[in-house]
Amino acid sequence: MAHYLNVLVIAMRKTLVFLVAVCLVAVISLSTAVAQQKKVGNPVISGWYADPEAAIFGKTYWIFPTYSDKYENQVFFDAFSSTDMSRWVKHPHILDSSAIKWAKRAMWAPAIVEKQGKYYFFFAANDIQNNQEKGGIGVAVASQPGGPYKDYLGKPLIDKFHNGAQPIDQFVFHDKDGRYYMIYGGWRHCNIARLKADFTGFEPFADGATFKEITPKGYVEGPFMFIRNGKYYFMWSEGGWGGPDYSVAYAIADSPAGPFKRIGKILQQDTAVATGAGHHSVIQLPGTDQWYIVYHRRPLTETAANNRVVCIDEMHFDKDGLIVPVKITKEGVTPVKIK
Repeated sequence: MAHYLNVLVIAMRKTLVFLVAVCLVAVISLSTAVAQQKKVGNPVISGWYADPEAAIFGKTYWIFPTYSDKYENQVFFDAFSSTDMSRWVKHPHILDSSAIKWAKRAMWAPAIVEKQGKYYFFFAANDIQNNQEKGGIGVAVASQPGGPYKDYLGKPLIDKFHNGAQPIDQFVFHDKDGRYYMIYGGWRHCNIARLKADFTGFEPFADGATFKEITPKGYVEGPFMFIRNGKYYFMWSEGGWGGPDYSVAYAIADSPAGPFKRIGKILQQDTAVATGAGHHSVIQLPGTDQWYIVYHRRPLTETAANNRVVCIDEMHFDKDGLIVPVKITKEGVTPVKIK
Protein backbone atom coordinates (compact mmCIF):
# COMPACT_ATOMS: atom_id res chain seq x y z
CA MET A 1 0.00 0.00 0.00
CA ALA A 2 2.83 2.35 0.88
CA HIS A 3 4.39 1.65 -2.51
CA TYR A 4 1.23 2.71 -4.34
CA LEU A 5 0.97 5.84 -2.20
CA ASN A 6 4.56 6.78 -3.10
CA VAL A 7 3.85 6.26 -6.81
CA LEU A 8 0.72 8.41 -6.50
CA VAL A 9 2.61 11.21 -4.72
CA ILE A 10 5.36 11.17 -7.35
CA ALA A 11 2.77 11.30 -10.14
CA MET A 12 0.99 14.20 -8.46
CA ARG A 13 4.27 16.07 -8.05
CA LYS A 14 5.09 15.62 -11.75
CA THR A 15 1.62 16.78 -12.71
CA LEU A 16 1.97 19.84 -10.46
CA VAL A 17 5.38 20.70 -11.95
CA PHE A 18 3.93 20.33 -15.43
CA LEU A 19 0.97 22.57 -14.59
CA VAL A 20 3.24 25.21 -13.07
CA ALA A 21 5.43 25.15 -16.19
CA VAL A 22 2.38 25.52 -18.42
CA CYS A 23 1.14 28.44 -16.33
CA LEU A 24 4.51 30.15 -16.49
CA VAL A 25 4.64 29.81 -20.25
CA ALA A 26 1.10 31.19 -20.47
CA VAL A 27 1.96 34.14 -18.21
CA ILE A 28 5.10 34.94 -20.22
CA SER A 29 3.21 34.68 -23.49
CA LEU A 30 0.41 36.87 -22.14
CA SER A 31 2.90 39.43 -20.84
CA THR A 32 4.65 39.52 -24.20
CA ALA A 33 1.37 39.91 -26.03
CA VAL A 34 0.28 42.70 -23.70
CA ALA A 35 3.61 44.45 -24.12
CA GLN A 36 3.29 44.21 -27.89
CA GLN A 37 -0.27 45.49 -27.74
CA LYS A 38 0.87 48.52 -25.75
CA LYS A 39 3.01 49.80 -28.62
CA VAL A 40 1.22 52.36 -30.76
CA GLY A 41 2.63 51.10 -34.07
CA ASN A 42 4.13 53.08 -36.96
CA PRO A 43 2.95 55.04 -38.87
CA VAL A 44 0.89 56.84 -36.22
CA ILE A 45 -1.52 58.66 -38.55
CA SER A 46 -3.17 57.51 -41.77
CA GLY A 47 -2.41 59.05 -45.13
CA TRP A 48 0.54 60.56 -46.92
CA TYR A 49 2.08 63.22 -44.67
CA ALA A 50 5.60 64.54 -44.11
CA ASP A 51 7.74 67.14 -42.29
CA PRO A 52 5.94 66.71 -38.95
CA GLU A 53 6.12 69.46 -36.36
CA ALA A 54 5.25 67.89 -33.00
CA ALA A 55 4.26 69.93 -29.96
CA ILE A 56 2.72 69.55 -26.52
CA PHE A 57 0.04 72.01 -25.45
CA GLY A 58 -1.33 71.37 -21.98
CA LYS A 59 -1.88 67.64 -21.70
CA THR A 60 -2.27 67.04 -25.42
CA TYR A 61 0.21 65.96 -28.07
CA TRP A 62 -0.09 67.61 -31.47
CA ILE A 63 1.35 66.83 -34.90
CA PHE A 64 1.30 69.43 -37.68
CA PRO A 65 2.57 67.85 -40.93
CA THR A 66 2.87 68.74 -44.60
CA TYR A 67 0.18 67.13 -46.75
CA SER A 68 2.41 65.05 -49.01
CA ASP A 69 1.29 65.33 -52.63
CA LYS A 70 2.13 67.18 -55.84
CA TYR A 71 3.03 70.81 -55.17
CA GLU A 72 -0.18 71.98 -56.85
CA ASN A 73 -2.20 69.93 -54.35
CA GLN A 74 -0.27 71.04 -51.28
CA VAL A 75 -2.61 73.92 -50.49
CA PHE A 76 -3.79 73.05 -46.98
CA PHE A 77 -2.68 71.72 -43.61
CA ASP A 78 -4.31 69.10 -41.40
CA ALA A 79 -3.43 68.64 -37.72
CA PHE A 80 -3.66 65.65 -35.39
CA SER A 81 -4.06 65.53 -31.60
CA SER A 82 -3.77 62.78 -29.01
CA THR A 83 -3.78 62.43 -25.24
CA ASP A 84 -1.53 59.35 -25.26
CA MET A 85 0.30 59.18 -28.65
CA SER A 86 -1.88 56.20 -29.56
CA ARG A 87 -5.29 57.45 -30.69
CA TRP A 88 -4.98 60.49 -32.95
CA VAL A 89 -7.85 62.82 -33.82
CA LYS A 90 -7.70 64.53 -37.22
CA HIS A 91 -8.38 68.27 -37.45
CA PRO A 92 -8.85 68.83 -41.20
CA HIS A 93 -7.87 71.97 -43.08
CA ILE A 94 -6.78 74.05 -40.10
CA LEU A 95 -5.25 76.38 -42.69
CA ASP A 96 -5.50 76.49 -46.47
CA SER A 97 -4.64 78.81 -49.34
CA SER A 98 -8.08 80.43 -49.27
CA ALA A 99 -6.97 82.16 -46.04
CA ILE A 100 -3.53 83.08 -47.43
CA LYS A 101 -4.11 85.16 -50.54
CA TRP A 102 -0.45 85.18 -51.59
CA ALA A 103 -0.05 81.38 -51.30
CA LYS A 104 -0.92 79.28 -54.33
CA ARG A 105 0.89 75.95 -53.88
CA ALA A 106 3.60 74.01 -52.01
CA MET A 107 2.56 74.89 -48.46
CA TRP A 108 5.21 73.11 -46.44
CA ALA A 109 6.74 72.15 -43.14
CA PRO A 110 4.79 74.04 -40.46
CA ALA A 111 6.21 75.29 -37.17
CA ILE A 112 4.05 76.36 -34.25
CA VAL A 113 4.44 78.26 -30.98
CA GLU A 114 2.00 79.36 -28.31
CA LYS A 115 2.34 82.83 -26.82
CA GLN A 116 -0.06 84.57 -24.47
CA GLY A 117 -2.99 82.37 -25.44
CA LYS A 118 -2.46 82.70 -29.19
CA TYR A 119 -1.07 80.04 -31.52
CA TYR A 120 1.29 81.20 -34.25
CA PHE A 121 1.58 78.86 -37.22
CA PHE A 122 4.58 79.42 -39.48
CA PHE A 123 4.73 77.84 -42.94
CA ALA A 124 6.44 78.09 -46.32
CA ALA A 125 4.53 78.54 -49.57
CA ASN A 126 5.05 78.65 -53.34
CA ASP A 127 8.56 77.09 -53.40
CA ILE A 128 10.09 80.30 -54.76
CA GLN A 129 13.27 79.89 -56.80
CA ASN A 130 14.46 83.51 -56.88
CA ASN A 131 13.82 86.95 -55.39
CA GLN A 132 11.42 87.93 -58.16
CA GLU A 133 8.83 85.27 -57.36
CA LYS A 134 6.13 85.86 -54.76
CA GLY A 135 6.15 83.59 -51.72
CA GLY A 136 8.38 82.47 -48.89
CA ILE A 137 7.71 82.01 -45.17
CA GLY A 138 4.43 83.23 -43.71
CA VAL A 139 2.65 83.17 -40.37
CA ALA A 140 -0.97 82.58 -39.41
CA VAL A 141 -2.68 82.91 -36.03
CA ALA A 142 -5.51 81.20 -34.14
CA SER A 143 -6.96 81.07 -30.65
CA GLN A 144 -6.54 77.30 -30.38
CA PRO A 145 -4.01 74.84 -31.82
CA GLY A 146 -6.61 73.14 -34.02
CA GLY A 147 -7.44 76.41 -35.76
CA PRO A 148 -8.94 77.73 -37.88
CA TYR A 149 -5.95 79.96 -38.67
CA LYS A 150 -5.97 83.27 -40.48
CA ASP A 151 -3.18 85.19 -42.16
CA TYR A 152 -1.35 87.24 -39.54
CA LEU A 153 0.49 89.69 -41.79
CA GLY A 154 -1.20 89.52 -45.20
CA LYS A 155 2.23 88.96 -46.75
CA PRO A 156 5.26 86.70 -46.25
CA LEU A 157 7.43 87.22 -43.20
CA ILE A 158 10.49 86.31 -45.30
CA ASP A 159 10.10 86.68 -49.07
CA LYS A 160 13.70 86.66 -50.29
CA PHE A 161 16.86 84.57 -50.29
CA HIS A 162 19.40 85.61 -47.64
CA ASN A 163 22.88 84.05 -47.54
CA GLY A 164 21.74 81.62 -50.26
CA ALA A 165 19.02 80.06 -48.07
CA GLN A 166 15.73 79.32 -49.77
CA PRO A 167 12.95 80.62 -47.45
CA ILE A 168 11.47 77.25 -46.46
CA ASP A 169 11.58 74.77 -43.55
CA GLN A 170 11.31 77.31 -40.75
CA PHE A 171 11.56 76.33 -37.10
CA VAL A 172 10.78 78.78 -34.30
CA PHE A 173 13.00 78.30 -31.27
CA HIS A 174 12.09 79.72 -27.85
CA ASP A 175 15.31 80.29 -25.95
CA LYS A 176 15.64 80.09 -22.16
CA ASP A 177 16.05 83.88 -21.98
CA GLY A 178 12.59 84.35 -23.49
CA ARG A 179 13.72 85.34 -26.99
CA TYR A 180 12.30 83.70 -30.09
CA TYR A 181 14.47 82.81 -33.06
CA MET A 182 13.60 81.61 -36.53
CA ILE A 183 15.96 78.99 -37.89
CA TYR A 184 15.29 78.14 -41.52
CA GLY A 185 16.60 77.41 -44.97
CA GLY A 186 16.80 75.10 -47.93
CA TRP A 187 19.33 74.75 -50.73
CA ARG A 188 22.07 73.71 -48.27
CA HIS A 189 22.08 77.02 -46.38
CA CYS A 190 20.67 77.71 -42.91
CA ASN A 191 20.02 81.08 -41.27
CA ILE A 192 19.06 82.20 -37.80
CA ALA A 193 17.14 85.44 -37.19
CA ARG A 194 15.75 87.00 -34.03
CA LEU A 195 11.99 87.49 -34.12
CA LYS A 196 10.29 90.61 -32.81
CA ALA A 197 8.17 90.03 -29.73
CA ASP A 198 4.96 90.30 -31.77
CA PHE A 199 6.24 88.07 -34.62
CA THR A 200 5.71 90.79 -37.23
CA GLY A 201 9.35 90.88 -38.31
CA PHE A 202 12.93 90.60 -37.10
CA GLU A 203 15.32 92.48 -34.84
CA PRO A 204 18.99 92.81 -35.84
CA PHE A 205 21.69 91.19 -33.79
CA ALA A 206 24.22 93.31 -31.90
CA ASP A 207 26.50 93.46 -34.94
CA GLY A 208 23.69 94.83 -37.11
CA ALA A 209 23.07 91.64 -39.09
CA THR A 210 19.49 90.38 -39.33
CA PHE A 211 20.09 86.98 -40.94
CA LYS A 212 23.12 85.04 -39.72
CA GLU A 213 24.22 81.92 -41.54
CA ILE A 214 24.87 78.95 -39.23
CA THR A 215 25.12 76.20 -41.88
CA PRO A 216 26.95 73.11 -40.57
CA LYS A 217 28.70 70.58 -42.82
CA GLY A 218 26.22 68.28 -44.56
CA TYR A 219 23.19 70.51 -44.01
CA VAL A 220 20.45 70.35 -46.64
CA GLU A 221 17.18 71.46 -44.98
CA GLY A 222 14.73 70.79 -42.12
CA PRO A 223 16.41 72.45 -39.10
CA PHE A 224 15.33 71.80 -35.52
CA MET A 225 16.73 72.88 -32.14
CA PHE A 226 16.22 72.03 -28.47
CA ILE A 227 18.03 72.52 -25.17
CA ARG A 228 19.13 69.72 -22.87
CA ASN A 229 21.31 70.22 -19.79
CA GLY A 230 22.19 73.73 -20.92
CA LYS A 231 23.43 72.64 -24.34
CA TYR A 232 21.90 73.58 -27.69
CA TYR A 233 21.22 70.60 -29.94
CA PHE A 234 20.91 71.64 -33.59
CA MET A 235 19.51 69.03 -35.96
CA TRP A 236 18.89 69.00 -39.72
CA SER A 237 18.14 66.74 -42.68
CA GLU A 238 20.69 65.50 -45.22
CA GLY A 239 20.43 63.71 -48.55
CA GLY A 240 17.65 63.96 -51.10
CA TRP A 241 14.10 64.21 -49.73
CA GLY A 242 12.70 62.05 -52.54
CA GLY A 243 15.18 59.21 -52.18
CA PRO A 244 16.12 56.48 -49.71
CA ASP A 245 19.19 58.27 -48.30
CA TYR A 246 17.30 61.06 -46.54
CA SER A 247 18.53 61.25 -42.95
CA VAL A 248 19.02 63.42 -39.86
CA ALA A 249 22.30 64.64 -38.37
CA TYR A 250 23.12 66.97 -35.49
CA ALA A 251 25.60 69.21 -33.68
CA ILE A 252 25.86 70.65 -30.16
CA ALA A 253 26.85 74.18 -29.14
CA ASP A 254 26.70 76.63 -26.25
CA SER A 255 24.40 79.13 -27.99
CA PRO A 256 21.61 79.06 -30.59
CA ALA A 257 23.93 80.72 -33.10
CA GLY A 258 26.66 78.10 -32.73
CA PRO A 259 29.24 77.59 -34.05
CA PHE A 260 27.98 74.11 -34.91
CA LYS A 261 30.30 71.26 -35.81
CA ARG A 262 28.61 68.18 -37.24
CA ILE A 263 28.71 65.17 -34.91
CA GLY A 264 26.97 62.56 -37.05
CA LYS A 265 23.76 60.95 -38.21
CA ILE A 266 21.16 59.76 -35.72
CA LEU A 267 18.23 58.86 -37.99
CA GLN A 268 18.32 57.07 -41.31
CA GLN A 269 16.77 54.27 -43.31
CA ASP A 270 16.65 50.64 -42.24
CA THR A 271 16.14 48.43 -45.29
CA ALA A 272 14.18 45.97 -43.13
CA VAL A 273 11.75 48.68 -41.96
CA ALA A 274 11.54 51.78 -44.19
CA THR A 275 13.58 54.20 -46.29
CA GLY A 276 13.98 57.98 -46.46
CA ALA A 277 13.75 58.65 -42.72
CA GLY A 278 14.13 62.38 -42.13
CA HIS A 279 12.69 65.88 -41.65
CA HIS A 280 11.77 65.53 -38.02
CA SER A 281 10.91 67.25 -34.79
CA VAL A 282 11.52 66.31 -31.16
CA ILE A 283 9.32 66.34 -28.06
CA GLN A 284 10.22 65.91 -24.41
CA LEU A 285 7.74 64.42 -21.96
CA PRO A 286 7.25 67.26 -19.43
CA GLY A 287 9.13 66.81 -16.17
CA THR A 288 11.16 63.86 -17.44
CA ASP A 289 14.24 63.06 -19.51
CA GLN A 290 12.07 61.01 -21.86
CA TRP A 291 12.41 62.10 -25.51
CA TYR A 292 10.72 61.17 -28.77
CA ILE A 293 11.58 61.86 -32.38
CA VAL A 294 8.69 62.45 -34.77
CA TYR A 295 9.66 62.07 -38.43
CA HIS A 296 8.55 60.90 -41.84
CA ARG A 297 9.72 57.90 -43.80
CA ARG A 298 8.79 55.94 -46.92
CA PRO A 299 7.28 52.43 -46.64
CA LEU A 300 9.28 49.67 -48.32
CA THR A 301 6.38 49.11 -50.70
CA GLU A 302 6.63 52.69 -52.03
CA THR A 303 9.02 54.48 -54.37
CA ALA A 304 7.04 57.62 -55.24
CA ALA A 305 8.67 60.68 -53.69
CA ASN A 306 5.52 61.92 -51.96
CA ASN A 307 4.44 58.58 -50.50
CA ARG A 308 5.60 59.42 -46.99
CA VAL A 309 4.19 58.60 -43.56
CA VAL A 310 4.62 60.04 -40.07
CA CYS A 311 6.20 57.89 -37.35
CA ILE A 312 7.35 58.21 -33.73
CA ASP A 313 10.24 56.44 -32.04
CA GLU A 314 12.16 56.90 -28.80
CA MET A 315 15.31 59.01 -28.68
CA HIS A 316 18.02 58.40 -26.07
CA PHE A 317 21.27 60.01 -24.92
CA ASP A 318 24.49 58.42 -23.72
CA LYS A 319 26.36 59.39 -20.55
CA ASP A 320 28.19 62.16 -22.41
CA GLY A 321 25.00 63.74 -23.69
CA LEU A 322 25.40 62.49 -27.26
CA ILE A 323 22.32 61.26 -29.09
CA VAL A 324 22.23 57.50 -29.51
CA PRO A 325 21.39 56.63 -33.14
CA VAL A 326 17.65 56.04 -33.32
CA LYS A 327 16.34 52.63 -34.24
CA ILE A 328 13.35 53.12 -36.52
CA THR A 329 10.66 50.59 -35.71
CA LYS A 330 7.37 49.19 -36.92
CA GLU A 331 6.13 48.92 -33.31
CA GLY A 332 6.60 52.57 -32.37
CA VAL A 333 6.35 53.71 -28.75
CA THR A 334 4.36 52.83 -25.65
CA PRO A 335 1.33 55.09 -25.08
CA VAL A 336 1.85 57.62 -22.31
CA LYS A 337 -0.44 60.30 -20.96
CA ILE A 338 0.94 63.68 -19.90
CA LYS A 339 0.68 64.21 -16.16
